[in-house]
Amino acid sequence: MGDRSRLCSVWLGSETGILKGVSVSRKQAFNFCNTSHLSRDQEVRALCWADPAESELLVGSVDGTVKTFSTEKGAFTEARRCGDPADGCFTGLAPLDGSALITCGESGTVRVWREDSGEPVTQLDAGKNVCRMRQSPVHRHKVATGGKENGLKIWDLEKPEKPVFTAKNLRDDWLDLRRPHWVRDMAFIPDSDKVVTCTGFCQVHVFDPSSPQRRPVLEVEYSEYPLTALSLPAAGDTVVVGNTHGQIAMLDLRKGLVRGCLKGLAGGVRWLQCHPSRPVVASCGLDRFLRIHSLEDRKLQHKVYLKSRLNCLLLSSRDLEDGREGGETQEVKEEVKEEEDEVWDAMEQVEEEEQRPKRKTTQEEPQKKSKKKRKKGQD
Repeated sequence: MGDRSRLCSVWLGSETGILKGVSVSRKQAFNFCNTSHLSRDQEVRALCWADPAESELLVGSVDGTVKTFSTEKGAFTEARRCGDPADGCFTGLAPLDGSALITCGESGTVRVWREDSGEPVTQLDAGKNVCRMRQSPVHRHKVATGGKENGLKIWDLEKPEKPVFTAKNLRDDWLDLRRPHWVRDMAFIPDSDKVVTCTGFCQVHVFDPSSPQRRPVLEVEYSEYPLTALSLPAAGDTVVVGNTHGQIAMLDLRKGLVRGCLKGLAGGVRWLQCHPSRPVVASCGLDRFLRIHSLEDRKLQHKVYLKSRLNCLLLSSRDLEDGREGGETQEVKEEVKEEEDEVWDAMEQVEEEEQRPKRKTTQEEPQKKSKKKRKKGQD
Protein backbone atom coordinates (compact mmCIF):
# COMPACT_ATOMS: atom_id res chain seq x y z
CA MET A 1 0.00 0.00 0.00
CA GLY A 2 2.95 2.32 0.54
CA ASP A 3 3.87 2.19 -3.15
CA ARG A 4 0.33 3.13 -4.12
CA SER A 5 0.08 6.00 -1.66
CA ARG A 6 3.34 7.49 -2.93
CA LEU A 7 1.87 7.64 -6.44
CA CYS A 8 -1.16 9.66 -5.33
CA SER A 9 -1.17 13.41 -5.87
CA VAL A 10 -4.82 14.06 -4.93
CA TRP A 11 -6.56 12.90 -1.74
CA LEU A 12 -10.31 12.90 -1.23
CA GLY A 13 -12.71 12.18 1.62
CA SER A 14 -16.09 10.56 0.95
CA GLU A 15 -19.43 10.24 2.70
CA THR A 16 -18.85 6.52 3.17
CA GLY A 17 -15.75 7.14 5.30
CA ILE A 18 -13.26 6.04 2.65
CA LEU A 19 -10.04 7.98 2.15
CA LYS A 20 -9.30 7.94 -1.59
CA GLY A 21 -5.98 8.61 -3.28
CA VAL A 22 -5.81 9.38 -6.99
CA SER A 23 -2.88 9.04 -9.37
CA VAL A 24 -3.75 11.70 -11.94
CA SER A 25 -1.37 10.60 -14.72
CA ARG A 26 -2.56 6.98 -14.48
CA LYS A 27 -6.18 7.96 -13.76
CA GLN A 28 -6.29 5.33 -11.04
CA ALA A 29 -7.93 5.59 -7.63
CA PHE A 30 -7.03 3.67 -4.48
CA ASN A 31 -9.06 3.19 -1.30
CA PHE A 32 -7.20 3.43 2.01
CA CYS A 33 -9.46 2.07 4.74
CA ASN A 34 -10.83 -1.07 6.29
CA THR A 35 -13.94 -1.59 4.16
CA SER A 36 -15.33 -4.23 6.55
CA HIS A 37 -15.84 -1.66 9.36
CA LEU A 38 -17.27 1.29 7.44
CA SER A 39 -20.10 3.36 8.89
CA ARG A 40 -21.65 6.79 8.54
CA ASP A 41 -19.87 7.88 11.72
CA GLN A 42 -16.57 7.66 9.85
CA GLU A 43 -17.65 10.06 7.09
CA VAL A 44 -14.65 12.24 6.16
CA ARG A 45 -15.40 15.96 6.47
CA ALA A 46 -11.94 17.58 6.60
CA LEU A 47 -8.44 16.94 5.25
CA CYS A 48 -5.14 18.75 5.78
CA TRP A 49 -1.41 18.07 5.72
CA ALA A 50 0.18 17.38 9.08
CA ASP A 51 3.67 18.58 8.11
CA PRO A 52 5.29 20.72 5.39
CA ALA A 53 6.98 17.62 3.92
CA GLU A 54 3.50 16.17 3.24
CA SER A 55 4.47 12.79 4.63
CA GLU A 56 1.32 12.64 6.78
CA LEU A 57 -2.20 13.93 6.39
CA LEU A 58 -4.92 14.48 8.97
CA VAL A 59 -8.41 13.07 8.37
CA GLY A 60 -11.35 14.49 10.34
CA SER A 61 -14.42 12.24 10.74
CA VAL A 62 -18.01 12.93 11.73
CA ASP A 63 -17.63 11.12 15.06
CA GLY A 64 -15.04 13.67 16.23
CA THR A 65 -11.90 11.59 15.69
CA VAL A 66 -8.85 12.81 13.78
CA LYS A 67 -6.78 10.09 12.16
CA THR A 68 -3.20 10.41 10.96
CA PHE A 69 -2.45 8.76 7.63
CA SER A 70 1.14 8.11 6.53
CA THR A 71 1.63 8.57 2.79
CA GLU A 72 4.91 6.67 2.98
CA LYS A 73 3.49 3.61 4.72
CA GLY A 74 0.07 3.81 3.09
CA ALA A 75 -1.74 3.21 6.38
CA PHE A 76 -3.34 4.99 9.33
CA THR A 77 -0.83 5.32 12.15
CA GLU A 78 -2.77 7.19 14.86
CA ALA A 79 -6.28 8.23 15.90
CA ARG A 80 -7.34 10.61 18.65
CA ARG A 81 -10.55 12.14 19.87
CA CYS A 82 -10.71 15.87 19.14
CA GLY A 83 -14.20 16.91 20.01
CA ASP A 84 -17.69 15.72 20.80
CA PRO A 85 -20.11 14.54 18.06
CA ALA A 86 -22.65 16.84 19.72
CA ASP A 87 -20.56 19.79 18.49
CA GLY A 88 -21.42 18.84 14.91
CA CYS A 89 -19.22 17.87 11.99
CA PHE A 90 -15.77 19.31 11.45
CA THR A 91 -15.86 22.54 9.47
CA GLY A 92 -12.13 23.15 9.68
CA LEU A 93 -8.91 21.32 10.45
CA ALA A 94 -5.38 22.74 10.44
CA PRO A 95 -1.93 22.00 11.94
CA LEU A 96 -0.22 24.44 14.28
CA ASP A 97 3.43 24.40 15.38
CA GLY A 98 4.18 20.84 14.37
CA SER A 99 2.33 18.60 16.82
CA ALA A 100 -0.52 21.01 17.66
CA LEU A 101 -3.86 20.84 15.89
CA ILE A 102 -6.72 23.31 15.33
CA THR A 103 -10.28 21.99 15.02
CA CYS A 104 -13.64 23.69 14.52
CA GLY A 105 -17.14 22.21 14.60
CA GLU A 106 -20.53 23.39 13.37
CA SER A 107 -21.36 24.56 16.90
CA GLY A 108 -18.62 27.19 16.56
CA THR A 109 -16.19 25.81 19.14
CA VAL A 110 -12.59 26.33 17.99
CA ARG A 111 -10.05 24.27 19.90
CA VAL A 112 -6.26 23.91 19.90
CA TRP A 113 -4.99 20.44 20.82
CA ARG A 114 -1.50 19.34 21.85
CA GLU A 115 -0.21 15.87 21.13
CA ASP A 116 0.65 15.15 24.76
CA SER A 117 -2.68 16.38 26.17
CA GLY A 118 -6.18 14.94 25.98
CA GLU A 119 -7.77 18.32 26.71
CA PRO A 120 -7.66 21.43 24.51
CA VAL A 121 -5.10 24.03 25.53
CA THR A 122 -7.09 26.86 23.89
CA GLN A 123 -10.81 27.13 23.26
CA LEU A 124 -13.02 29.89 21.90
CA ASP A 125 -16.60 30.32 20.74
CA ALA A 126 -17.00 31.63 17.18
CA GLY A 127 -20.81 31.61 17.22
CA LYS A 128 -23.41 29.13 16.05
CA ASN A 129 -23.86 27.50 12.64
CA VAL A 130 -20.23 27.82 11.52
CA CYS A 131 -19.83 26.56 7.95
CA ARG A 132 -16.07 26.94 7.50
CA MET A 133 -12.86 27.70 9.35
CA ARG A 134 -9.71 28.61 7.42
CA GLN A 135 -6.15 29.13 8.60
CA SER A 136 -3.96 31.96 7.35
CA PRO A 137 -1.11 30.51 5.24
CA VAL A 138 1.28 33.25 6.45
CA HIS A 139 0.27 33.80 10.09
CA ARG A 140 -0.52 30.27 11.21
CA HIS A 141 -1.98 31.43 14.54
CA LYS A 142 -4.75 33.36 12.75
CA VAL A 143 -7.97 31.71 11.60
CA ALA A 144 -11.16 32.96 9.97
CA THR A 145 -14.66 31.66 10.73
CA GLY A 146 -18.12 32.27 9.32
CA GLY A 147 -21.50 30.64 8.88
CA LYS A 148 -25.25 31.10 8.60
CA GLU A 149 -26.20 34.41 10.23
CA ASN A 150 -22.67 34.39 11.58
CA GLY A 151 -20.52 36.95 9.82
CA LEU A 152 -16.83 36.75 9.07
CA LYS A 153 -14.57 36.82 12.12
CA ILE A 154 -10.76 36.68 12.25
CA TRP A 155 -9.21 35.27 15.41
CA ASP A 156 -5.71 35.36 16.86
CA LEU A 157 -5.25 32.10 18.75
CA GLU A 158 -2.57 33.71 20.90
CA LYS A 159 -5.22 36.21 22.10
CA PRO A 160 -8.48 34.24 21.91
CA GLU A 161 -10.53 36.55 24.16
CA LYS A 162 -12.10 38.44 21.24
CA PRO A 163 -11.80 38.43 17.44
CA VAL A 164 -9.26 40.65 15.73
CA PHE A 165 -11.81 41.56 13.07
CA THR A 166 -15.60 41.25 12.93
CA ALA A 167 -17.42 42.00 9.71
CA LYS A 168 -20.34 44.40 9.88
CA ASN A 169 -23.80 43.59 8.57
CA LEU A 170 -24.47 44.43 4.95
CA ARG A 171 -26.35 47.59 4.10
CA ASP A 172 -30.11 47.29 3.76
CA ASP A 173 -31.51 46.74 0.29
CA TRP A 174 -33.44 49.29 -1.76
CA LEU A 175 -36.59 48.47 0.23
CA ASP A 176 -34.77 49.18 3.52
CA LEU A 177 -35.01 45.50 4.41
CA ARG A 178 -32.27 43.69 6.25
CA ARG A 179 -30.03 41.56 4.03
CA PRO A 180 -29.21 38.16 5.55
CA HIS A 181 -25.68 36.81 5.37
CA TRP A 182 -24.52 33.24 5.10
CA VAL A 183 -20.77 32.71 4.81
CA ARG A 184 -20.03 29.34 3.19
CA ASP A 185 -16.29 29.55 2.57
CA MET A 186 -13.40 32.00 2.80
CA ALA A 187 -9.71 32.39 1.97
CA PHE A 188 -6.87 34.74 2.89
CA ILE A 189 -5.66 36.70 -0.14
CA PRO A 190 -1.84 36.36 -0.43
CA ASP A 191 0.43 39.40 0.02
CA SER A 192 -2.33 41.37 1.73
CA ASP A 193 -4.54 41.44 4.82
CA LYS A 194 -7.71 40.95 2.78
CA VAL A 195 -10.08 38.02 3.07
CA VAL A 196 -12.51 36.86 0.37
CA THR A 197 -15.74 35.03 1.22
CA CYS A 198 -18.57 33.40 -0.71
CA THR A 199 -22.13 33.22 0.59
CA GLY A 200 -25.23 31.11 0.25
CA PHE A 201 -26.89 34.10 -1.42
CA CYS A 202 -24.70 34.06 -4.56
CA GLN A 203 -22.35 36.79 -3.32
CA VAL A 204 -18.57 37.12 -3.20
CA HIS A 205 -17.25 39.66 -0.68
CA VAL A 206 -13.76 41.03 -0.08
CA PHE A 207 -13.00 42.38 3.40
CA ASP A 208 -9.98 44.48 4.34
CA PRO A 209 -9.21 44.31 8.10
CA SER A 210 -6.45 46.93 7.70
CA SER A 211 -9.00 49.58 6.70
CA PRO A 212 -11.50 51.21 9.09
CA GLN A 213 -14.37 49.90 6.95
CA ARG A 214 -15.83 46.68 8.31
CA ARG A 215 -18.23 46.17 5.43
CA PRO A 216 -17.04 44.56 2.17
CA VAL A 217 -14.75 46.68 0.02
CA LEU A 218 -15.89 44.63 -3.00
CA GLU A 219 -19.17 42.83 -3.62
CA VAL A 220 -19.89 40.62 -6.62
CA GLU A 221 -22.90 38.46 -7.43
CA TYR A 222 -22.64 35.31 -9.52
CA SER A 223 -25.45 33.11 -10.82
CA GLU A 224 -28.68 32.49 -8.92
CA TYR A 225 -27.68 29.42 -6.92
CA PRO A 226 -25.97 29.32 -3.49
CA LEU A 227 -22.18 29.35 -3.57
CA THR A 228 -20.58 26.51 -1.62
CA ALA A 229 -16.80 26.66 -2.07
CA LEU A 230 -13.97 28.89 -3.26
CA SER A 231 -10.22 28.77 -3.79
CA LEU A 232 -7.51 31.24 -4.76
CA PRO A 233 -4.98 30.59 -7.54
CA ALA A 234 -1.32 31.31 -6.92
CA ALA A 235 -1.56 34.76 -8.56
CA GLY A 236 -4.19 35.94 -6.08
CA ASP A 237 -5.95 38.39 -8.42
CA THR A 238 -8.83 35.97 -9.15
CA VAL A 239 -11.02 33.63 -7.15
CA VAL A 240 -12.61 30.36 -8.28
CA VAL A 241 -16.11 29.74 -6.89
CA GLY A 242 -18.56 26.83 -7.20
CA ASN A 243 -22.25 26.53 -6.41
CA THR A 244 -24.94 23.95 -5.70
CA HIS A 245 -25.85 23.70 -9.40
CA GLY A 246 -22.44 22.42 -10.52
CA GLN A 247 -21.24 25.74 -11.95
CA ILE A 248 -17.64 26.93 -11.46
CA ALA A 249 -16.50 30.41 -12.41
CA MET A 250 -13.40 32.58 -12.17
CA LEU A 251 -14.05 36.08 -10.82
CA ASP A 252 -11.71 39.06 -11.04
CA LEU A 253 -11.06 40.46 -7.55
CA ARG A 254 -9.96 43.84 -8.91
CA LYS A 255 -12.88 44.69 -11.18
CA GLY A 256 -15.51 42.28 -9.94
CA LEU A 257 -16.07 40.71 -13.36
CA VAL A 258 -16.53 37.10 -14.42
CA ARG A 259 -13.43 36.00 -16.33
CA GLY A 260 -14.78 32.65 -17.46
CA CYS A 261 -16.66 29.50 -16.50
CA LEU A 262 -15.53 25.89 -16.18
CA LYS A 263 -17.94 23.34 -17.62
CA GLY A 264 -18.48 19.62 -17.28
CA LEU A 265 -19.96 19.21 -13.78
CA ALA A 266 -23.25 17.46 -13.16
CA GLY A 267 -23.78 17.96 -9.41
CA GLY A 268 -23.28 20.41 -6.60
CA VAL A 269 -19.69 21.46 -5.83
CA ARG A 270 -18.53 20.66 -2.30
CA TRP A 271 -14.83 21.48 -2.48
CA LEU A 272 -12.41 23.42 -4.65
CA GLN A 273 -8.65 23.73 -4.46
CA CYS A 274 -6.23 25.47 -6.77
CA HIS A 275 -2.77 23.99 -7.16
CA PRO A 276 -0.12 26.08 -5.33
CA SER A 277 2.21 26.27 -8.34
CA ARG A 278 0.31 25.20 -11.48
CA PRO A 279 -2.66 27.02 -13.12
CA VAL A 280 -5.15 24.21 -12.45
CA VAL A 281 -8.07 23.74 -10.08
CA ALA A 282 -9.47 20.48 -8.70
CA SER A 283 -13.13 20.06 -7.79
CA CYS A 284 -15.35 17.36 -6.31
CA GLY A 285 -18.92 17.03 -5.18
CA LEU A 286 -22.16 15.13 -5.49
CA ASP A 287 -21.58 13.71 -8.97
CA ARG A 288 -18.74 11.50 -7.56
CA PHE A 289 -16.13 12.72 -10.03
CA LEU A 290 -12.77 14.33 -9.44
CA ARG A 291 -12.23 16.94 -12.12
CA ILE A 292 -9.14 19.00 -12.84
CA HIS A 293 -9.54 22.05 -15.07
CA SER A 294 -6.94 24.35 -16.54
CA LEU A 295 -7.30 27.98 -15.47
CA GLU A 296 -5.60 29.20 -18.66
CA ASP A 297 -7.81 27.73 -21.40
CA ARG A 298 -10.58 26.51 -18.98
CA LYS A 299 -10.52 23.01 -20.50
CA LEU A 300 -11.07 19.78 -18.59
CA GLN A 301 -7.72 18.01 -18.22
CA HIS A 302 -8.57 15.02 -16.02
CA LYS A 303 -11.74 13.30 -14.91
CA VAL A 304 -11.83 10.30 -12.55
CA TYR A 305 -14.95 8.51 -11.29
CA LEU A 306 -14.68 7.60 -7.58
CA LYS A 307 -17.99 5.78 -6.85
CA SER A 308 -18.81 7.74 -3.66
CA ARG A 309 -20.16 11.21 -3.02
CA LEU A 310 -17.18 13.37 -2.11
CA ASN A 311 -16.92 15.96 0.66
CA CYS A 312 -13.40 17.35 0.46
CA LEU A 313 -10.10 17.07 -1.36
CA LEU A 314 -6.44 17.86 -0.80
CA LEU A 315 -3.80 18.48 -3.45
CA SER A 316 -0.13 17.67 -3.13
CA SER A 317 2.23 20.60 -3.67
CA ARG A 318 4.32 18.56 -6.11
CA ASP A 319 3.43 18.40 -9.79
CA LEU A 320 0.29 16.39 -10.50
CA GLU A 321 2.16 14.51 -13.22
CA ASP A 322 5.66 14.38 -11.81
CA GLY A 323 8.54 12.14 -12.87
CA ARG A 324 7.63 9.22 -10.64
CA GLU A 325 4.24 8.84 -12.22
CA GLY A 326 5.04 10.01 -15.70
CA GLY A 327 8.15 7.83 -16.11
CA GLU A 328 6.33 4.67 -15.10
CA THR A 329 3.39 5.54 -17.30
CA GLN A 330 5.72 6.06 -20.27
CA GLU A 331 7.28 2.64 -19.71
CA VAL A 332 3.84 1.04 -19.65
CA LYS A 333 2.88 2.81 -22.88
CA GLU A 334 6.04 1.58 -24.60
CA GLU A 335 5.39 -2.02 -23.48
CA VAL A 336 1.82 -1.87 -24.77
CA LYS A 337 3.03 -0.46 -28.08
CA GLU A 338 5.57 -3.29 -28.50
CA GLU A 339 2.90 -5.88 -27.76
CA GLU A 340 0.58 -4.29 -30.33
CA ASP A 341 3.35 -4.35 -32.95
CA GLU A 342 3.95 -8.05 -32.30
CA VAL A 343 0.25 -8.81 -32.68
CA TRP A 344 0.03 -6.92 -35.96
CA ASP A 345 3.17 -8.64 -37.29
CA ALA A 346 1.81 -12.10 -36.44
CA MET A 347 -1.46 -11.52 -38.28
CA GLU A 348 -1.87 -13.00 -41.76
CA GLN A 349 -2.24 -10.61 -44.61
CA VAL A 350 -5.61 -10.84 -46.32
CA GLU A 351 -5.68 -10.18 -50.06
CA GLU A 352 -8.35 -7.94 -51.38
CA GLU A 353 -10.96 -9.65 -53.55
CA GLU A 354 -11.82 -8.37 -57.01
CA GLN A 355 -14.60 -5.90 -56.96
CA ARG A 356 -17.87 -7.36 -58.12
CA PRO A 357 -20.13 -5.35 -60.41
CA LYS A 358 -22.60 -3.30 -58.49
CA ARG A 359 -26.14 -4.50 -58.33
CA LYS A 360 -28.77 -2.33 -59.84
CA THR A 361 -30.42 -0.19 -57.28
CA THR A 362 -34.11 -0.25 -56.70
CA GLN A 363 -34.33 3.34 -57.87
CA GLU A 364 -33.17 2.39 -61.42
CA GLU A 365 -35.85 -0.31 -61.91
CA PRO A 366 -38.90 1.98 -61.74
CA GLN A 367 -37.14 4.36 -64.12
CA LYS A 368 -36.83 1.55 -66.74
CA LYS A 369 -40.46 0.58 -66.24
CA SER A 370 -41.54 4.15 -66.83
CA LYS A 371 -39.51 4.23 -70.12
CA LYS A 372 -41.26 1.04 -71.33
CA LYS A 373 -44.65 2.58 -70.55
CA ARG A 374 -43.69 5.65 -72.59
CA LYS A 375 -42.72 3.50 -75.60
CA LYS A 376 -46.02 1.57 -75.48
CA GLY A 377 -47.89 4.85 -75.32
CA GLN A 378 -46.06 6.13 -78.43
CA ASP A 379 -46.82 2.93 -80.33
